[in-house]
Amino acid sequence: MKRLYSKTLEPLLYAIGYTVLLLFRSIGQSHHLYFKRKEILEQMFIAGVGSLFVVSIVSIFTGMILGLNTGLGLRDFGAEGQIGLLLTITLTREMSPFMTSLILAASVGSAMAAEIGTMKVSEEIDALEVMSINPVRYLVMPRIVGFSLMVPVLCVYSAALGILGGGIVGHFQLGIDMISYFQDVYYRISSVPGLKDLYVGLLKGYVFGLSISTISCSQGLRTEGGAIGVGQTTRKAVVTSFLMVIFSGYVLTALFYK
Repeated sequence: MKRLYSKTLEPLLYAIGYTVLLLFRSIGQSHHLYFKRKEILEQMFIAGVGSLFVVSIVSIFTGMILGLNTGLGLRDFGAEGQIGLLLTITLTREMSPFMTSLILAASVGSAMAAEIGTMKVSEEIDALEVMSINPVRYLVMPRIVGFSLMVPVLCVYSAALGILGGGIVGHFQLGIDMISYFQDVYYRISSVPGLKDLYVGLLKGYVFGLSISTISCSQGLRTEGGAIGVGQTTRKAVVTSFLMVIFSGYVLTALFYK
């Protein structure tokens, strides 16, 4: 039993503690935000513009799929005209933050972990410390700030494209009037529950971005074992980020929608 504890729980607890401590250390470097603005903007470009194409394709087809399936289900009750309301709720509250975060974790988060992991095994991070350069300030903080700021922006963009995709399917395959569809969308977004859905979706996007970037940097800084270790680090970063997105998404939904 003791051996099982030492082999499973100790590495897990160490990883959790290291990641949480890394987040607080990054927050402690926030007074260097202005001086690291160039690096932060670069990370925002990588996470935002660099992921724009794949987020666009996935978002619009997700909206089309949800719109078609929802409309076909509601057609049995003669209520297919309500897909505008349902898609707006689904996309802004849950699907867009969840979907966008998984895409960015698999593309940007994995690259982030691999980049820092390569620097770790090639002793570049040790060289930074020898030159009295703080790796957290130099590598981690710009990535966490830039990534976590861009995820909510991409969530709004993803929700808008998803709603557009649902409207296209609703008009051409279900015969729904486009004007009525977007009137329902506007009615929902401008209402108090709709604004709450939007704010909760933005909060989820920020929390997901903070989690993914911190986990990816933490995995990269703990890389060992050369090229094989970098590959394992990348895999662990993506898997752990996925699990964290699912867990935190449930917690936030349960917290705001009791």
